[in-house]
Parts: sequence; C-alpha cells; structure tokens
Amino acid sequence: MSTAVKKEHKSARPERGGQATLVEAIRQGIWEEMERDPDVFVIGEDVGAYGGAFKVTDGLIDEFGNERVVDTPISEGAIVGAACGAALMGMRPIAEFQFIDFISAGFDLLTNYAAKCRYRWGAGLPVVFRGPCGSGVRSGPFHSLNAESFFLNTAGLKIVEPSTAYDAKGLIKAAIRDPDPVLFFEHKKLYRLPRLREELPSDDYIVEIGKSRVARAGRDLSIITFGAMVLTALDAAEELEKEGLDVEVIDLRTLAPLDRPGILASVKKTSKAIVLHEASRTGGIGGEIAAILAEEAFEWLDAPVVRVASIDTPVPYSPPLEDYYLPQIKDVVDVARKLAAY
Repeated sequence: MSTAVKKEHKSARPERGGQATLVEAIRQGIWEEMERDPDVFVIGEDVGAYGGAFKVTDGLIDEFGNERVVDTPISEGAIVGAACGAALMGMRPIAEFQFIDFISAGFDLLTNYAAKCRYRWGAGLPVVFRGPCGSGVRSGPFHSLNAESFFLNTAGLKIVEPSTAYDAKGLIKAAIRDPDPVLFFEHKKLYRLPRLREELPSDDYIVEIGKSRVARAGRDLSIITFGAMVLTALDAAEELEKEGLDVEVIDLRTLAPLDRPGILASVKKTSKAIVLHEASRTGGIGGEIAAILAEEAFEWLDAPVVRVASIDTPVPYSPPLEDYYLPQIKDVVDVARKLAAY
C-alpha cells in the first residue's frame, strides 16, 4: 500500500501592497488582474513552471493553471500572433518576451497588424507585450536593448516604461485594462534594486497611461528622462545641488503618447532642458522631445536643448566599455554646468 501523501496546494499569491521591489510590483499587478478578470492570461517562453526568466510570473501556473499561463516554443512571432488572435476573440493576453531584444521577431505583426486593427476596422486589441529591456548589467549586445524608438513611429501602439515600484504596478494594471495594444518595457537593472523598494498601497489603483511625473522639483534646469536614467538624473541633481543649481527631473513613464503638457510646463518654468535616455543618440526619443521643445517652447528657452544618450554602437559586453557607452552621472553634471553658464 502506498504511503505517499498528497501535498496540499499552497498559493504563491503575493500580498496586496506592502514592501515591494519593481519586479515584485509587476508580479502583484499581473496577479491581481488575473484574479479580477478571467479573460486575462499570460503567454510566453518559460512563463509557467519556470516562472519567467526574471520570475515575474512565478507561481501563476500553480494558481491559475496551464490554460491561463501558457508556455510556448521559442518563437516570438508565434507569441505575438497567438496573443493578437486571442485578443480578437475577447481575451486579454499578457505576452512576455524573455528579453525585449527579441521583440524584433514579432515586429511585422506588432506594427502591421496589432497597431492598425483599431484604425482599419474598429477592432480593439487589448494585449500587453511586456519584457525586460536595458543595459548596465553586463548582458552584451543581444540582451540589453532599449527598443522604444523602433515603435515611436508606429501609430496605434502605446509605450510604457516605469522607474518606480509604485508606477510599475499601477501602469501594468492600467495596461492590462487598456482596450488597445501596450508595449510595457521593464528595465532589468531596476527589477530588484534595493533603492526602489517601497511601500505599495493595499487597495486597487492604477497609474494613468500618458502622464509624466515630477520626480524632483527644481527651478533652474529640467532633465527629461525615463527608466533607469531617472536614477542617473536624480543622482546628478544631488551633485548639482551642492553647486547651487536647482534641477527638476521629469520621469516620462509613458513614451507614447508623450505627455506634452507635462514636458512643456517644466521647461517653461526652468527655461533650460536636458533630454536623457539610454538608447543610442541617433534616432532616439530625445530628438523627438527636442523638436517638441523647439516648436512649442522656443520663446521660453534660454539655451539650446541638449541630448545626453548612449553612443551609436551596439551595447558592449566588457564592463569598462559598457560604462563608456552609457550616460553616466558625470556626463549629465558636465552638460548641466555648461547649460547653467550659457
């Protein structure tokens, strides 16, 4: 006679609210939305039994089963296609890319199908395409991409990248509830950064897509940024405060649609602006923001708008080379000093 004892299922459900890192906040948000809406499901590579490459989906398959947590072959094109089809049938998929670099394998469906469904024949496509982006963690040229500029020129796609745990949870919940496709980029360097651990509310909340936030108020100069570069900007602002320069830091949070009123309000107050982003300089989002300021805030500018970004190369694997590639605190401080003296 077998003496085996069946183990009682123990839920890995995260607590609502409480202390959370950025990765834990995203996991909380997805879990809560799956509990709230039975049409929400997760699809991607290793999202089930393994719990995701960075453990964002850890425990979901035990709680919701393999019909709502779907492991796929290594085919990003198939993941995007399956998610789009499911959305057209009334579901709300959350499609994960193990690394955002490989979103390129689904580029055709994202830009020529998902982005255009609403415009072409009035069909909303409520899909979240999410995954880890960013460099600074020694992952080399194939696992460190910042892909926002690839999609900024495609009408119909919203793009979100949070820099705090509070925003990460509120924005993932807003993205899941959105009636149209949202690209949700998560900077992997921020996932478990102790500095970003914060107390989250226990009640249900969302952060509105399309709204920036003032991460630090100031009067002398604006730094407009997002993602991991928010921390670089804040650290630079602290250094500059010692020299008597009061810097405002704007965290965009949403990259498409850009919060034009928020950007303009800050620059009209300070009259000087740095646009800081991690992706390579040429063709980056900084050029678009600089153009907005030139067109709509020219009369308020007391100096040229300056972009600080990574150099135009693939992301190096070598730590010293990657540090050289990326904008550093010193780079921001040096540019701010020049603008202040302009």
